[in-house]
Amino acid sequence: MAFLADALSRVKPSATIAVTQKARELKNAGRDIIGLGAGEPDFDTPDNVKNAAIEAIRRGETKYPPVSGIAPLRDAIAKKFKRENNLDYKPEQTIVGTGGKQILFNAFMATLNPGDEVVIPRPYWVSYPEMVAICGGTSAFAETSIDNGFKLTAEALDKAITPKTKWLVMNSPSNPSGAAYTEAELRALADVLLKHPQVWVLTDDMYEHLTYGDFVFKTIAEVEPRLYERTLTMNGVSKAYAMTGWRIGYAAGPLPLIKAMDMIQGQQTSGACTIAQWASVEALNGPQDFVQKNKAIFQARRDLVVSMLNQARGITCPSPEGAFYVYPSCAQLIGKKTQAGKVIDSDEAFCSELLEAEGVAVVFGSAFGLGPNFRISYATSEKLLEEACTRIQRFTASLS
Repeated sequence: MAFLADALSRVKPSATIAVTQKARELKNAGRDIIGLGAGEPDFDTPDNVKNAAIEAIRRGETKYPPVSGIAPLRDAIAKKFKRENNLDYKPEQTIVGTGGKQILFNAFMATLNPGDEVVIPRPYWVSYPEMVAICGGTSAFAETSIDNGFKLTAEALDKAITPKTKWLVMNSPSNPSGAAYTEAELRALADVLLKHPQVWVLTDDMYEHLTYGDFVFKTIAEVEPRLYERTLTMNGVSKAYAMTGWRIGYAAGPLPLIKAMDMIQGQQTSGACTIAQWASVEALNGPQDFVQKNKAIFQARRDLVVSMLNQARGITCPSPEGAFYVYPSCAQLIGKKTQAGKVIDSDEAFCSELLEAEGVAVVFGSAFGLGPNFRISYATSEKLLEEACTRIQRFTASLS
């Protein structure tokens, strides 16, 4: 009898965490490393949010919270969805988890049976298919390409759906590509979903507030109200409010699903940290000027990185609509050799040799299901980004 569960054989470690850890180890060993793998803002949490947490501690808000979240936060979440997304949810239709990951994991755990399929567009966030596998489901990947901005089309979605499909996972803006769907693009996808009433939508809107230029964010249940009863709308405070370490994600959806997720969470972790929840109340209800200020900084960084990468030999880098990632192609460099004679035979090899030669840590695209590409997080200073892109230009120029 094997000791470890069979499910573990279907799961791979997180590539993004692995790259971040590798960069940290090299830096600790004395190497000059620029880490562009981590998906978290480099800004500090706003002072009003930190102060709300301190006040909660002083008030003694340190006891076990309700499993689904404290009442003031669930109320703030319902008001946020109405205010920003035109979605009517009652507080009891919301749930708070220890980060967005727990929300997603519990939704899959509450609904997936062996043989159930989850349609996931690629490139995808590395954790989606691994969560599906742990929960006993099967991932069915829908294809996108750099030519259509890494966005799922109605045709590709229709092709991916089968009688076994239970969920479609939507992530807009996307990790890793930064692609964000317009209202018209969501409408086309919704029209397909209306033909398949067994398919639910899990929409990961974690980067909602990080869209650039004139782009207007929409979420799919807002665009098509007929999907409301089979949509779980997920979000969190991590990215927009620079609160990654506070570990608060949330979602809203049909009450039977929320109750099922509550039951799982009650046996899993119970409620999320009370102090972090009170901080999140302030994040959602308090001043939002911090979000707009940081969005402008991120947009300037995006423009810098896109411009410099497109000046690197053999690199093609689209300009994404949102998030804080770019997902350039290194297809023209496959088959080239480094000065040491090593062949760049994959995007993973490209990223490995880039780290070795120039000390720039990025994540290879095949980890996100689509290559030959690589992901750069531009959630760091312009000075470091400019130096990193200069090193990438130097590295690609050295290949023969």
